[in-house]
Amino acid sequence: MNQIKIGVMVGSLRMDSFNRRLARAVEKLAPDDLAFRHIQINDLPLYSQDFDAAYPAAATRLKKDIESVDALLFATPEYNRSIPGVLKNAIDIASRPWGTNSFAGKPAAVIGASIGSTGTALAQQHLRNVLAYLDMPVLAQPEVFIHFKEDLVSEDGSIGNDGTRKFLQGFVDNYVAWVRRFAR
Repeated sequence: MNQIKIGVMVGSLRMDSFNRRLARAVEKLAPDDLAFRHIQINDLPLYSQDFDAAYPAAATRLKKDIESVDALLFATPEYNRSIPGVLKNAIDIASRPWGTNSFAGKPAAVIGASIGSTGTALAQQHLRNVLAYLDMPVLAQPEVFIHFKEDLVSEDGSIGNDGTRKFLQGFVDNYVAWVRRFAR
């Protein structure tokens, strides 16, 4: 089987992002035929419909990066009971101008980590609504709301807890089956 390319969009710009760590943990648990690529969103201008006539270079790069992958993995924190503005901005840019939605038809999954026990549940629900509108089949189960503690996942994605590793492996197995079902 050909290698399946997964674009990873992390909704946190923080250097030591818990969600970036979580995404790396998922990558480590995935089979070798999945290749993960983190998609840069930290250099994007704020979306304006004025771009529709001539997209800025960073926005054009974002659209091409998304179009070059077979599926997406979103790892998002929760900011004020929703998704971070930087992630929403990237989604708005890549789905425009009308008729050129770079996300359409690509399978996706949403995961998140937070220091709070309720995790990223509301942010993930908001994100799932947006992704459904963008014509992305999104894995519904298992949901991944990780209560993050410092020793849980290291910066390189190594998992320090057997229960978390087993849970995340179950997610990865379901995600891989989902991607294989839809990936072009």
